[in-house]
Amino acid sequence: MSLPLFLVPELPAGDRWRLDGPEGHHAANVQRLGAGEALLLSDGRGGLLRATVAAAHKGALDLDLLDRERVAPHDPRITVVQGIAKGERAELAVQLMTELGVDRIVPWQAARSIARWKDAKPVERWRATVREAVKQSRRAWLPEVTDARTTKQLALTGTVLLLHEEASAPLSTVPLAGDITLVVGPEGGIAPEELAAFPDAVPVRLGREILRTSTAGAAALAVLSVRLGRW
Repeated sequence: MSLPLFLVPELPAGDRWRLDGPEGHHAANVQRLGAGEALLLSDGRGGLLRATVAAAHKGALDLDLLDRERVAPHDPRITVVQGIAKGERAELAVQLMTELGVDRIVPWQAARSIARWKDAKPVERWRATVREAVKQSRRAWLPEVTDARTTKQLALTGTVLLLHEEASAPLSTVPLAGDITLVVGPEGGIAPEELAAFPDAVPVRLGREILRTSTAGAAALAVLSVRLGRW
């Protein structure tokens, strides 16, 4: 069984360290880790540290620090511009994409997005969802979640792939070069004026079936992970 992972601002130095705060509470009180059990610490920037529990306390663990590892960032990187969806569908999309290796997520206030963000709370929920998915999937890198952007605010770079139900080119066959930006529309799809706003994007499709916005990005990431040799 893989070791549980906890995120910390910085990997500690030395041989002994106390994990406290929210992560310490979760490790000690929720997961009930005890003396002799092993775990991983990550700084979310490629650093991993294996440790064993020396002593358990209420809301904290004393750890013996062991092996350290540095995981290189993905190259090329994959950014997903995710159309903002309503309710739990958006957070499901974020969770799945994080587990499947996305490097950066840009919430997109698309023309046909039903949900309209009026404050910072939704993006903070996306960031919290990313943290939990990183821990669940034992990732060494924490994907960035930017602030929400409108179509005019998007700056798309690298190979830009636009998932569209009327596209003829399969995602499995289009040329890839450099970093990749994948554009996923909201529940209502991508509006015609938005297609015109992305003149350099390559429209692609996953197959005959039409996927929900909550699963399309994850499915596309799986295809790209195979093509890029990540899997």
